[in-house]
This record gives sequence, C-alpha cells and structure tokens, in this order.
Amino acid sequence: MGYVTAVPHPRSEAPGPARSGRRSLAVALLSGALGAALVLLATRRGWSGGTATVAGGDFPLSASGSDVTGVPAALAIVGLASLVAVFAVRRAGRFLVAGLLALSGAGTIASALLGLSDSSALDEKAAAATGDTAATVDTMTHTGWPYVAAAGGLLLLLAGLLALRYGRSWPTMSGRYERDGTPRVRRARAPVDPDRPEEIWKALDRGEDPTGA
Repeated sequence: MGYVTAVPHPRSEAPGPARSGRRSLAVALLSGALGAALVLLATRRGWSGGTATVAGGDFPLSASGSDVTGVPAALAIVGLASLVAVFAVRRAGRFLVAGLLALSGAGTIASALLGLSDSSALDEKAAAATGDTAATVDTMTHTGWPYVAAAGGLLLLLAGLLALRYGRSWPTMSGRYERDGTPRVRRARAPVDPDRPEEIWKALDRGEDPTGA
C-alpha cells in the first residue's frame, strides 16, 4: 500500500521574511516622515514664557523652539535625508545611513528635553526689554511643544532601528533594475546602413566598427 505525501498549497505558507520586510518598510517610512514633520512643527511653536521686571511692572516674554535651540530642527532634516538615502545605498552603506538616522532621532530627543531647562533665550529677551545686559527672566513656564519635538525624535529613532534591523530586505533605487529585481534587457543597436554616410560617422563617434567585422 503506497503512501501519499501531502504537498502544502503554494498560498498556504506566506513568506515570513518578505512580509516582515514590507511591514517594517511601511512603518519606518511613516515613522520617519511623521517624526520629522512633528519636530519641524514643534520648533516653530512657543516653548517657554516668562516675565521681566521693568520700570512699569512685569513685561511678558516668550521664546519659540528655534529661539531656544536649533539642534532638533537640524537633526530632523538630517534624519529625513537619511531616511531617503537608505534606499539609495546597499550593504555597509545602508547600515551606516540607518545608524545616522537612529542617532538623529536620539539627538533630537536629548536636545528637546534639554531645552526645557534652558532659559538663555528668555534671558536675552529680558536683557533687550530692560536695557540691562545682566537682566534675567523672573519666572519661567513651559508648553507641551518640547515634548512634541521629543516624540518626533522618538519616531525618527524608531525608523532608524527598523532600518538597522530589516534594512537588508528593503528594495534599492537603481536604474539598472526593474521593479521585480530583474536586470533590464538592453536593446540591440540596428546595423549600420553603409549607404548612409551619416550613420557611419555616428558609429565611428561611438567607437563602433561600422563594417561589423
């Protein structure tokens, strides 16, 4: 009595690595783009406020994220550029770019949180308002925008970690390959017509032998 070997249906087993690669790619793109947008938006908003004592009383002051520190916005741009560059490089280059993306996110988080305790921007505005270079802000308050910038940095960090972990399975931008990964087939050049001198000169300019020998 013979035995029948069960053969699984081709569609019953989904390729795990390919599926995880597509998911990680989608999450990394969304996280990186959203994170950079959040950081750039947050740095344009008010981060801190306070008052300075002048002759007429208390003078209100406010400082935006770009007044406090320009590091988060710069790192967000670097992170966004790194996210795009991940698809333009391969192997070790992709690993290095992914590491730069992760470091940009980590640096954004650190600089945004450090900006919470930085009163230098308000002190400069207090000195300008009072005319006293030694004047400092009296009271200081914070908004939630520094935390938004830190959250954007966390998304950039996530995108970088995903690129480090799954970047090898992501596609690469290249003009030599089609979307399915197969090399493009070059079209053969038409033979040179000996009765047309202009074609002979063009073939010579290209470094070809017009005689076909």
